[in-house]
Amino acid sequence: MPRKTPSKVPTELHSRPPLERMLRIHQAIQAGQYPNATKLAAEIEVVVKTIHRDIAFMRDRMNLPIEFDTRRNGYFYTSEVSSFPSLQLTEGELFALCVAEKALEQYRGTSFEKPLLSALRKMEQSLPDTISINLGELGEAISFRTRAEPILNLGIFDVLAKAVSQHQQLELDYRKAGSTTPEKRVVDPYHLANINGEWFLFGFDHLRKDIRTFVPARIKSAARTGNTFQRPQGFSLENRLRDSFGVHSGHGQFNVVLRFSKSVADYIREKRWHDSQELRELRDGDLELKLKLSSLVEIERWVLSWGGHARVLQPPALRESVRKAARKLLADRCVSS
Repeated sequence: MPRKTPSKVPTELHSRPPLERMLRIHQAIQAGQYPNATKLAAEIEVVVKTIHRDIAFMRDRMNLPIEFDTRRNGYFYTSEVSSFPSLQLTEGELFALCVAEKALEQYRGTSFEKPLLSALRKMEQSLPDTISINLGELGEAISFRTRAEPILNLGIFDVLAKAVSQHQQLELDYRKAGSTTPEKRVVDPYHLANINGEWFLFGFDHLRKDIRTFVPARIKSAARTGNTFQRPQGFSLENRLRDSFGVHSGHGQFNVVLRFSKSVADYIREKRWHDSQELRELRDGDLELKLKLSSLVEIERWVLSWGGHARVLQPPALRESVRKAARKLLADRCVSS
């Protein structure tokens, strides 16, 4: 006797979202079709057991008045159901959702953009039709802007993002800052982070035998080596950057003391620049800022960005490096004039 081949379960079974299935069930019941599980399973292309689970969820968790009519061999609603239960949000939550959509600007062009926007669209579409907040007006009222948008090679960025999530080792052609030619680096990519609007890759560099920070814009090519890795349990980006002023993590211990003039003191008060910061008001309206950092590289550039409105009181090494940089700027200006 020939062996009977079991029917194949459609591929849609594994990809059709549960909410979409239950909405289809609701529409069939509300239309008065008295559908049964076998008919629904055939139409939605899932197994009968899945339909039974969905109906139980709709009855027990969504409080829909579903019962089975044995005479008509199908499901029906025992009382009127005006609409399918949708995602319920407060006005505050909806406002936050709109702000979050605007905040996605920092992911524009990356492999995260489309799935994030798609998820937000699905959430918005599941909201009730009657809602007191006009999303269009919110879109015109709120925006996010960055001072400088990072230039990314989307193909490379996509490779980095997938390698981080799948623990895949990479070989990079990476150009260091100030260098004209890239060099080969074999890297275990631990973490991809957007910090102050810029993207950084943190990973174990097999050439340097240490964790290094890479700028995606300087990666000329990225290819999988075929090897995988286990990220160390002790790795924490928060701990690694705790004493840095940005992304540069050093091994020193520096007590930084800066004095800002009255004209810019408000700008310093209005932000939290670092977890360790301490502010002290001075009698003449100036402001003193104290920080505990592991490196002086980034704080030097930041101090210089304030021009003559910031003075370094401590440590001497930072005071001297800022003085040299200021002298160079003055000398270059004199030469150009």
